[in-house]
Amino acid sequence: MATMSMTKTETEAEATGLVLAPGARVGVIAGGGHLPVEVARGLEGQCYPPFIIMVEGEVDRGSELYRYEHESLALEQIGALASLLKRRKITHLVLAGEIKRRPKLTDMRLSFGLLALVPMLVMALARGDDGLLKILARGLEARGVKIVGAHQVVPDLVAVEGVLTKAAPLKSDRRDIEAAYAAAKAIGALDIGQAAIAIGGRAIALEGIEGTDGLLLRTKELRGHGRLAGRTRGVLVKCAKPGQELRADLPSIGPQTIEAAHAAGLAGIAVEAGRSLVLEGPETIARANALGLFVIGLSAATEPHNG
Repeated sequence: MATMSMTKTETEAEATGLVLAPGARVGVIAGGGHLPVEVARGLEGQCYPPFIIMVEGEVDRGSELYRYEHESLALEQIGALASLLKRRKITHLVLAGEIKRRPKLTDMRLSFGLLALVPMLVMALARGDDGLLKILARGLEARGVKIVGAHQVVPDLVAVEGVLTKAAPLKSDRRDIEAAYAAAKAIGALDIGQAAIAIGGRAIALEGIEGTDGLLLRTKELRGHGRLAGRTRGVLVKCAKPGQELRADLPSIGPQTIEAAHAAGLAGIAVEAGRSLVLEGPETIARANALGLFVIGLSAATEPHNG
């Protein structure tokens, strides 16, 4: 069994770690989930206190973020983002956390900043999530702000290769991993989602707009379906989309994912090593061990394949 530590080797850490010059200031656009908190703590630990831009209506860990210098920003105020970053002297920006909705162009107040962004926004909103993130990153970098990934700030969150838990996949689980991995990559190529679930060697549910929590809840409800009746175990696989913007929206799991996977009757979870995040690592692995689930990091060199 591989080490349960979430840390990477020194060489890997150097490859993904963030090196900041003296005087650099890092902003964090904070959405939902625990990732913004982990990023903020990581920056603070490196003696670069972050400036938090809280997306209104999305942040659910505000009590842990208010201690940092911060401002709130509605999605419809995105036209003011560039000037906010300039005013706060932000040199680097991390996009961290889930944004469940998109800005409504009809609710935006016209401004010079917004007018400059409208072509970019129209193009981005016409694409899927990854297309939006790529365009947003390019637009901000064109204005002098460097976009960095959460995995560069806190490389200890990056999933490592191998089995991370006491439990390990059975031979039947390996077949489920292959099936779910192929399905997840297929929907990823269409920019639909990052996750799939397989039971009995075939994919039975794909992640959509409802996210991983909704996918797991749907799987729980499907357990009574005639074609699944009597089947046990099953695996959730999460992986990056082909060609994904890796500086934002990396696949992630946390304690809540473990609980939901267990409630859905699954045997374990597989994530893509080096391209997925394990949030609240010690708690996540401890909870998986307590519930008897396995968590495994899939190496790029040994990714499941068909044929």
